[in-house]
Amino acid sequence: MDKSSALEYINQMFPTEASLSGVEPLMQKIHSEIRRVDAEILAAVRQQSNSGTKAREDLAAATHAVEELMYKIREIKTKAEQSETMVQEICRDIKKLDFAKKHITTTITALHRLTMLVSAVEQLQVMASKRQYKEAAAQLEAVNQLCSHFEAYRDIPKITELREKFKNIKQILKSHVFSDFSSLGTGKESEETNLLQQLSDACLVVDALEPSVREELVNNFCSRELTSYEQIFEGAELAKLDKTERRYAWIKRRMRTNEEIWKIFPTSWHVPYRLCIQFCKKTRKQLEDIHNNQKEKPDVGTLLLALQRTLEFEDELAEKFGGGTRGREVGNEIEEIGRGENTSQSASDIRKKYEKKLAAHQESNTEEKDKELSAPAAGFNFRGIISSCFEPHLNVYTELEEKTLMENLEKLVQEETWDIEEGSQNNVLSSSIQLFLIIKRSLKRCSALTKNQTLFNLFKVFQRILKAYATKLFVRLPKGGTGIVAAATGMDGQIKTSDRDERVICYIVNSAEYCHKTSGELAESVSKIIDTQFADGVDMSEVQDEFSAVITKALVTLVHGLETKFDAEMAAMTRVPWATLESVGDQSEYVNGINMILVTSIPILGTLLSPIYFQFFLDKLASSLGPCFFTNIFKCKQISETGAQQMLLDTQAVKTILLEIPSLGHQTSRAASYSKFVSREMSKAEALLKVILSPIDSVADTYRALLPEGTPMEFQRILELK
Repeated sequence: MDKSSALEYINQMFPTEASLSGVEPLMQKIHSEIRRVDAEILAAVRQQSNSGTKAREDLAAATHAVEELMYKIREIKTKAEQSETMVQEICRDIKKLDFAKKHITTTITALHRLTMLVSAVEQLQVMASKRQYKEAAAQLEAVNQLCSHFEAYRDIPKITELREKFKNIKQILKSHVFSDFSSLGTGKESEETNLLQQLSDACLVVDALEPSVREELVNNFCSRELTSYEQIFEGAELAKLDKTERRYAWIKRRMRTNEEIWKIFPTSWHVPYRLCIQFCKKTRKQLEDIHNNQKEKPDVGTLLLALQRTLEFEDELAEKFGGGTRGREVGNEIEEIGRGENTSQSASDIRKKYEKKLAAHQESNTEEKDKELSAPAAGFNFRGIISSCFEPHLNVYTELEEKTLMENLEKLVQEETWDIEEGSQNNVLSSSIQLFLIIKRSLKRCSALTKNQTLFNLFKVFQRILKAYATKLFVRLPKGGTGIVAAATGMDGQIKTSDRDERVICYIVNSAEYCHKTSGELAESVSKIIDTQFADGVDMSEVQDEFSAVITKALVTLVHGLETKFDAEMAAMTRVPWATLESVGDQSEYVNGINMILVTSIPILGTLLSPIYFQFFLDKLASSLGPCFFTNIFKCKQISETGAQQMLLDTQAVKTILLEIPSLGHQTSRAASYSKFVSREMSKAEALLKVILSPIDSVADTYRALLPEGTPMEFQRILELK
């Protein structure tokens, strides 16, 4: 404690004079504490002194123990070295004997194998000279195995000599085998009964020789077999497209005739398979030469028949040797074209569809298992190996298809009644449906022949045909009056439509919609069928745009036809003596006329048109009739107050009639926007008549309030009416 702290402590212990009596006991307590602490310090010092001495003794003892341990380790190490030297001395002679035994065993084995090799080579030489192929094949395997043991002794003269001798024997065997096989197919096999067995044994020898020998033998055999084929079909008489089928008949007959003879070849050689590959390559080259040497365009029938027979032959080879199946789903893809409206397929139809797919899958699996036995693992793709050479020359086919399709289109349009049979569900012209049936048949024919450039060219033909049909539909729409008579009667540009014309227009709209949808399905199907390199170019958007334009034009024509009918009633409205009317009665006769026109036409249009196009028609009609009625009011010369009241009554009646059009057409699902539009347009006519009914002194204010967008010119015309 510092002095101030000690002072505070004393004052705290003895705050009063009376408390000083406790000083003596406190002093005794403190002295006792001091003595106790001194004793503890003294004991600690003595203990520390004793601990230092003991620590030095323990360290000295530990050091001594470590020295003893090191001495013992050195002793053990020395004894171990002595023991090792002693063991080596003992085993030296045994080790020499062991190495000697090992070398003697190796030498005996090598000499034994050498004896066997020499003997085997001698025996093989005898077998080769006697053409004992079966025994020679087994002996070849043995010699090959023995030779593998002497790879490390290649430089020893005796081994080199034996290897050279073995090589010569193999060459002799090869020449004997090739010589014997040269007689195969010459008729000797029927004379010499054991020839086939001998050749079968020779195949074993070939398998025992290098793989290149087998390749050479098979290639020679195939070339020899096809020599007569080349000679026969390179002649002027048979080197023609119409003789193509005879080529395939020749190879099939050859394979059928020699089937038993060719069984001498091991199945792993795939001789018929290799023969067919060479046949296909030679046939393709000859057919290319025939195509290139033709001076005139080939006959389409001959060309297609040759291509058809070629495809059938390729299919047969693919089925026999493997190489995939030609798209089985192609027919299904094409059949789906034009069936988009039948979305509610029955459960049985769906089940049948998937049952067919499952059966086809199982059948293909079974075929694959069979093919594994007859074809190599990496199967050669026979599809297109010959038929692809026809591709550059099929322009004549697409030209014929286009000509046929155009003729069919003209015939369909000429025979079109422009009416729908009783009981028809889709209200589509028969020419539309028939046209797509014809296109589907054409697509089926072409896809069965090729899925490359020719199919793409045919798709372009389909585009042109459909565009031509769109033009035919466009031309059939009623046209406006033209010429001097039309101009004199005020009918220039106006379209007059009868009830039948309105029906025809609806049929054209539905047919164009059907064509728009089905052409998209056609493009989708073709893109799935055609080779992937052409799939991106398959697009029907331009054709669909053409049909969309036909739909728009047809609906606008329908509106113009109704406008022309309304013109007569609008003219009747201007002939009413509005200035001299004495009283307000029921709605005027022209309103009844408007109602009659709509009641006659709208129910039929609502039944025939789809909701989306009926809505489009309504929007066009409302945007035409509202402004037309408004403008027609100005054509009346003068309107009295009574006349204005009568006209206001008529306007409200016309508005009600127009608002009921969706109900008349039995299509009210999208009527809200139409009703709003009609109300807005007809309210302008009502506002105009209210301005006419207003007093002279407030007419300007009423005009500004009810027709804020009006012009001074329009206001002047209102004053003239009033």
